[in-house]
Amino acid sequence: MKYISEINRRKTFAIISHPDAGKTTLTEKLLLFGGAIQTAGAVKSNKIKKHATSDFMEIERQRGISVATSVMTFEYQGFLINLLDTPGHKDFAEDTFRTLTAVDSVVLVVDSVNGVEEQTRRLMEVISMRKTPVIVFINKMDRDGKNRFDLLEEIEKELKIQLHPMTVPINSGRDFKGVYDIHEKELVLFTAGTKATEEDMVRINDLSDPVLDARIGNKDAAILREDVELIDGVYGELNVDDYLSGHTAPVFFGSAVNNFGVKEMLDTFIRIAPTPRPRATSTREVKPEEDKFSGFVFKIHANLDPKHRDRIAFLRVCSGRFSRNTYYHHVRLDKDVRFSNPYSFMARQKDVIEEAYPGDVVGLFDTGNFKIGDTITEGEDFYYTGIPSFSPEIFKEVINKDPMKTKQLEKGLMQLTDEGVAQLFTQHGGNKKIIGCVGDLQFEVIQYRLLQEYGASVQMNTLPFYKACWISSDDPKKLQEFIKYKLANIAEDKDGHLVYLAQSEWFLNTERTNNPGIEFHFTSEIHKS
Repeated sequence: MKYISEINRRKTFAIISHPDAGKTTLTEKLLLFGGAIQTAGAVKSNKIKKHATSDFMEIERQRGISVATSVMTFEYQGFLINLLDTPGHKDFAEDTFRTLTAVDSVVLVVDSVNGVEEQTRRLMEVISMRKTPVIVFINKMDRDGKNRFDLLEEIEKELKIQLHPMTVPINSGRDFKGVYDIHEKELVLFTAGTKATEEDMVRINDLSDPVLDARIGNKDAAILREDVELIDGVYGELNVDDYLSGHTAPVFFGSAVNNFGVKEMLDTFIRIAPTPRPRATSTREVKPEEDKFSGFVFKIHANLDPKHRDRIAFLRVCSGRFSRNTYYHHVRLDKDVRFSNPYSFMARQKDVIEEAYPGDVVGLFDTGNFKIGDTITEGEDFYYTGIPSFSPEIFKEVINKDPMKTKQLEKGLMQLTDEGVAQLFTQHGGNKKIIGCVGDLQFEVIQYRLLQEYGASVQMNTLPFYKACWISSDDPKKLQEFIKYKLANIAEDKDGHLVYLAQSEWFLNTERTNNPGIEFHFTSEIHKS
């Protein structure tokens, strides 16, 4: 129990949403409250004012979307908060799924205009599976959107989670007047384009108080009284244990772009969100308060700083204390490694740290030793489990347009696919390079980054494959026979494991039926060396 005070002041969470729901805007507002940035949209490292702090890749600035998870650390009311801003775009869902393994709770942003969207459903399935605690922030209340109760019903039904409203909105769109905070018994008034001040917060312990009518008008006061009575009757007090076990999600209404309703959510988050939790490994459950350090790599990012060609592995500390310049055991490689410049992050800004505790995310300078899912310990041999790797669904052959840049292309393909958003396959017995992704946008990003960061110009030709399956067999002869007859469809992944590229679902089912001695796997076992 050595580090209990440090562990208890840490809160590590991810913000997730569908694209354009306002996730990156909300991230910025939280950073403003924590004093981590002084002005919204300030990218300190290059003084570009109009882009979000968390969007640090050049292509993200051009497209106005987040395509890589950003890590930001800030202090608020004595707590150290590690915030992971995830890509909203569905083509980068795999990066988001892996990030969810590195956090203790989640804030889900829902757009009040569009309600629940496809990507939100997929993300919630992963969250429910892991029983991760969720707080819902219903954004864009200053826009004409869906009715508040219809929204709550839709979220409950679509995401299969029980909600618990913590604030009640007063109208929406142009008539939006603010929210009533049920827990704090406080009316927070909204004025478009201005930040809520102390004067906009009115203490109303008793909703029959005529002050309510004076501030928002008789009609809206009457509706608010009905709403609160209904919510009190249906939901009662929030049971924090139900939230922590992932059964109930507290809900807040607001407008991130106007910094409205954000503080109420942040204050509740600080009060109820979990501190670092125990985690499952291949041998036992590891508790954060254990003396010995352990952690796992959930993300790798090449060229975070394009000037220095650096590769950073993002490590989540799970137990004990991580110290700079100390030798630790790299379980997969079975060798000792040490880190002279471990970083904490404020998007692009990196600060060298001396130590880190459970809940913290540390950036480790990587010369190619790390893969996603790697575990580092203070000597014990185990792996942290539950880090997903999915079968790609779109395949393209990489054609080198400049033979003089072959080396740069090879290096770029290796490093960029190490990040986990795409997989690299090589034709069995040949040199054809094939990239497999979950979505089309990833190819655009890889092509752009190969040119910008490695000087390698490529063309990408779509291949007629439907799915990649890793193949194995207890009978080496059968496996060799299968490879011989299906050579055009056989490739190897980066670790030399055999992969069957199926042209269609029919072909895949036929091969599985005709080859009972061969196993077809839809995820690569991430710890195979």
